[in-house]
Amino acid sequence: MDDTLADPVTGRLIDGRYAVAARIAHGGMATVYQAMDNRLDRQVALKVMHAELARDDDFVRRFIGEAKSVARLSHQNVVAVYDQGADGPFLYLAMEYVPGQTLKQVLRARGRFSPAAALDIMTGVLDGLDAAHASGIVHRDVKPENVLITTDGRVKVADFGLARANAAAGHTRSGMIIGTVAYLAPEQVTGEFPAGPRSDVYSAGVLLYELLTGRQPFTGETPISVAYQHVNEDVPAPSATVPGIPAALDRLVLAATERDPGRRFADAAAFGRAIRKIQDELMLSRSDTGQTGEHSGLTGLIGVGVQGLEEAPWLDHLDAPVGAASAQRPRGSGRHAAGAPPADDWAREFSTGGFGTGGNHTLIVQREEAYRHAGGGRDQFLGRWLFSKRLVFVALGLAVIAGIGLGGWWFTSGQYVSIPSVTNETVTLAKQALTMRGFQVAMGTEHSNTVAQGLAAATSPSGRAAHGAKIVLLVSAGPFTSVVPDVKGETQDAAVAGLASRHLTHYSIQQVGSKSAKGTVVGVMPKAGTTMQQTQTVVLQVAAGLPMPDFVGMQVTDARQLALQDNVTLNALPDNNSQQPQGQITGQSVKPDLPIQPGESVTIKVSTGPQLVAVPNVLDQSLAQARLALLAAGFKVTVASGPDILGIVWNTDPNPQTMAPRGSTVTLFVNPFNNGGGGRGGF
Repeated sequence: MDDTLADPVTGRLIDGRYAVAARIAHGGMATVYQAMDNRLDRQVALKVMHAELARDDDFVRRFIGEAKSVARLSHQNVVAVYDQGADGPFLYLAMEYVPGQTLKQVLRARGRFSPAAALDIMTGVLDGLDAAHASGIVHRDVKPENVLITTDGRVKVADFGLARANAAAGHTRSGMIIGTVAYLAPEQVTGEFPAGPRSDVYSAGVLLYELLTGRQPFTGETPISVAYQHVNEDVPAPSATVPGIPAALDRLVLAATERDPGRRFADAAAFGRAIRKIQDELMLSRSDTGQTGEHSGLTGLIGVGVQGLEEAPWLDHLDAPVGAASAQRPRGSGRHAAGAPPADDWAREFSTGGFGTGGNHTLIVQREEAYRHAGGGRDQFLGRWLFSKRLVFVALGLAVIAGIGLGGWWFTSGQYVSIPSVTNETVTLAKQALTMRGFQVAMGTEHSNTVAQGLAAATSPSGRAAHGAKIVLLVSAGPFTSVVPDVKGETQDAAVAGLASRHLTHYSIQQVGSKSAKGTVVGVMPKAGTTMQQTQTVVLQVAAGLPMPDFVGMQVTDARQLALQDNVTLNALPDNNSQQPQGQITGQSVKPDLPIQPGESVTIKVSTGPQLVAVPNVLDQSLAQARLALLAAGFKVTVASGPDILGIVWNTDPNPQTMAPRGSTVTLFVNPFNNGGGGRGGF
C-alpha cells in the first residue's frame, strides 16, 4: 500500500502500550482513535493532538496541566481520562472508550425529545458539569457532539478542559472564537467577561432548547452571524416552536440563557436543582421518561434528586402564562429593561425570589409613579427638571447602545473576512481563492474518505477569520486507514458490527461451504491484521452449508460412500459420450466447495465407457490418405517409422476392422522405400 495514503497512527503501538485499531473522529485540535491498552487489557479512546500543536512548547505545557486537572474528575456522567503522554511527535490522551452514540446523532435520528426525556438527559449532563465546576474546571464547549449516550442509556460528557488548553495554544490570535457558535454564551463571543460556570449554564440552556424543539435557537449563513445573534438577541421560548411545552420549561430555558451572566444560574448544580424541582412539580418522574421504547436505558441512570431550589424560587410561580411574561418584558439589554441592577444584585435576586414578580421591574414602575403623583411642596418646575434629566439619561443610553453596537459589529463581524470553501479544488485554485481574500496560506495535509488525494480537503479555520490571518490549506492525503479485525468465528451480524467499529463500512458477503455452523464467518479478505483504506471493500466469507466435494474423476461407488457421510444423495445419469472408463464420474450439478445442506440431492454424470469404433482399413494408402481417414473416424494417429509423406502404409496397430475406443491412438507402419505402389510385397 502507498505509505502516503496511510494514517500515521492507525496500526501503530503508541508508547509501547496502546495498539491503535481505527480512527473514531477527527476535529480541529485532535484525532480520536479506538485502541487497546495492552498493559491493562481494556479498550480506550486515544486522542492524538495534531502535529502543529504538539510542536508548540507552550501548548504542550498547558495541555499537560489541563490533562492532570481533568484526570482528577471521577463521575459516572464524565468520560474518564486515564493517561497522558507523548510518543515521538504524537501527544496523546488515553480516555474511557464509550460505545454508543453522540447526543447529536440521536437528535438527528429522532428530531426532538419529550419534556420528560429531555429533562432526564439534562440531569445527566448537568451532573457531569457540576463535578467539573466543583473541581474548578469550565467545559467551554457544551454541545450535543460532546454528550455521549452509551448503549445501556447512560449519559456521559466528554472533552472537559480541552477548550482551555486550545485557547492556551494561541489559537485566538487570528480572531477565532473558542467553542461552537451555536451554543456560545455572549461573553464568549465578546470577551466582555471571562468564561466561567455560568457560560456552561448558557450552553446547557441552548442544549435543552434543542432537545425540546429539535432545532437550535439561532441559525445563519455564517458562524459569525449566529454568534452575533447570541450577543444581541434573546433565546426564544421553546413553546414558540413546539406548542404545548409547559410554561415552566419555557422559563427554565429563558433563565439559563440570559445574556447577562449575572442573571443566570450560578453553576450546573443550581441549574440541575431547578430541573429536578420542575420534574417533581410537573410530576415528570425521573424513573419514567414517558418514552417507552424510544428512550429506554436513560431511566434511573442519570443522577438522583436534590431537594430544594434556593437559587431560583421564581419557579414557584409555574402557573404564570409565559406569553404574559413575555408581553410585559421591556426592551433593552437581555430580558430586562435598561437600568437594571448590576450582575451581583441580580445574583442576590436569584437567591431571594426577586425575579419575575417584583424585583427591579416593580421598582422602576414605583419610581415613575412617585414622580408623576408627587405633591405637597413639589411644583411643576421640579417635574420639568426631572423630565429633562430623564431625556439626558435616555440620550446617554442611546449613545452607549450605539457604541456597544458599533463595537459589537467590529468584534463579531467587521474585522472578519469570509473564508471561501475550497473543498475538491486543485491546490493551485484553492491557494488563489485564499490569497485573493487577503489571507496568508500555509500548507497541511488531512486524510479524507470523500476527497480524492491531492485535492483541497478543507481549511483550518473555516467560516471567517481576521483580515490577513494565516489559513492552513489542508490537502487530502487520501482515505483514512483501519486495521482489519479478526472476526473469524463470529456471526455475520457481529462481524459487520466489528468492521463498523473500525470504520470499515464497505463490505460484501460471500456464501461458502464449510463444516462450521451456518451463518458463521469462516474467513475474511483481506486477512485480519491488514491495514487498508476505509473506502475499500472487505469480503466476509460466511458458512452457508457443507462444502460440496469434487466428485469428478472418482468412481461412482467411492463417491456414494463420501456423500453418505454428509447425508447427501447422489442421483446418477449415464454419460454415453464420455471416453472415460466405465463408472467414472464426469460431471456434477453443484460445483465443488459451494454450500450444500444435509439431505440435499446432487446430480452426477457417470461414464458408460468409451464408444467402440472399427479401425478403418488404410493399408496400401499413402501416409497422408491414411491419416485423414483415421482422424475422420475419431482416432488419434502416430507413425512408427517416421513422418515420410511418400511412404505407403503396410500395417496398423490395432489391425484394420478391429473395434477400438473412439479417441484412442492408431499406430501406422510405413514402408519408406516404396514410392507409390507394390502393396505389402513392395520390396
